[in-house]
Amino acid sequence: MLSVKTILDDIAAGRTTPREALVASRIAIAGADAAIGAFNIVAELPDGEPQGPLAGIALGVKDIYDTADLPTAYGSPIFAGHRPAMDAALVALAREQGGWVAGKTVTTEFAFLSPAHTRNPRNVAHTPGGSSSGSAAAVAAGMVPAAFGSQTGGSVIRPAAYCGVAGYKPSFRLAPTTGMLTFSWGLDTPGFFAASVEDVALFVDRLLGRPLAIEAVDAKSLRFGLYRSRIDADMSADMRRAVERAAERAEREGAAIVEIAEPDPMAEGRDAHGALQNFEAALALRHVLNAHRDRLSPILVEALETGRRTTPEAYDAARTKAHRARKAIAKLFDDIDVLMAPSAPGAAPAGLASTGSPAFNKLWTLTGNPCVNIPGATDAAALPLGVQIIGRFGRDRQTLSVAAWLANVASSL
Repeated sequence: MLSVKTILDDIAAGRTTPREALVASRIAIAGADAAIGAFNIVAELPDGEPQGPLAGIALGVKDIYDTADLPTAYGSPIFAGHRPAMDAALVALAREQGGWVAGKTVTTEFAFLSPAHTRNPRNVAHTPGGSSSGSAAAVAAGMVPAAFGSQTGGSVIRPAAYCGVAGYKPSFRLAPTTGMLTFSWGLDTPGFFAASVEDVALFVDRLLGRPLAIEAVDAKSLRFGLYRSRIDADMSADMRRAVERAAERAEREGAAIVEIAEPDPMAEGRDAHGALQNFEAALALRHVLNAHRDRLSPILVEALETGRRTTPEAYDAARTKAHRARKAIAKLFDDIDVLMAPSAPGAAPAGLASTGSPAFNKLWTLTGNPCVNIPGATDAAALPLGVQIIGRFGRDRQTLSVAAWLANVASSL
């Protein structure tokens, strides 16, 4: 895989140039994407030497982000050839910082559950996850060092886990959603992929101009909450072992491990996620459903119709449960620094008929807390498994730093 840090270090040391780094990515895309199908369209290389803190970094941009120079189809034939008039805010920021939009990466239909054609680079007989299928796969296949995704349920952390890369979902509204497809305005969150936690932190630090790059942590002062949820029975045995081993390694290095039984309001919040999401999606995609129902997948039509039948009173009740879940998780952080949990039920399912379950992600999307997938573990079939670190709302740098520390000490998972 390509490393953001290595590329930027090599450029700073004069071992390569930004343009040479971009050419390398363009060659990698040409050589690998026929087998993976991560990109809808690939851009032409820019002229001259890019300038800026992200010069030399080629980006995969999920095809729900508007781009003025490339089509944006939102994963649907309804919008084939659609050309927005301007870039999404994050795309504009990336270009301003010197990053090159190498192309638009494949998304599932309107960033929901209907699978696309992208394959998992770690085993092409398996799904890469979704909805940020192409972005995770493009990084895992070594085509680009970084990529944009988004998460409404589990669309960053899950594909990152399945493909064996780092994924970062920031605190809610830390990164702008302007120009990104709206599916559920109360849940939609931009996200990012890179080869390692250090890489994704450095990339977003330079993209947003926020202090997010990894800083040292004192292992002996760390307090991990090992989160025991009501759905843990759905974990595979290999996934359970990966989480337990990560906790053991952290404890061996001096960190404290505290078992956290899932509070009732958080379990209720997970259950409320669907009502919130579907109600908002039924409004956000009202015209699409009314005008193009026959061109939508059955699973999306079912979700939108369910949302349409949800009353405002039921929606408001779900919002109340979400508020209670956010208060409950904030209280947990009075006694711990981060939570540790599985990134997915297990490894990527075989076949392309499903993108896998977001069950282990949607609570954290609902609460708006920062989440990081730590790659490195594998199951008995050598497929990637991810361990997830969840931080206090607004403590993104701490969350990334702890995740990077754990990735280092647990590298032999």
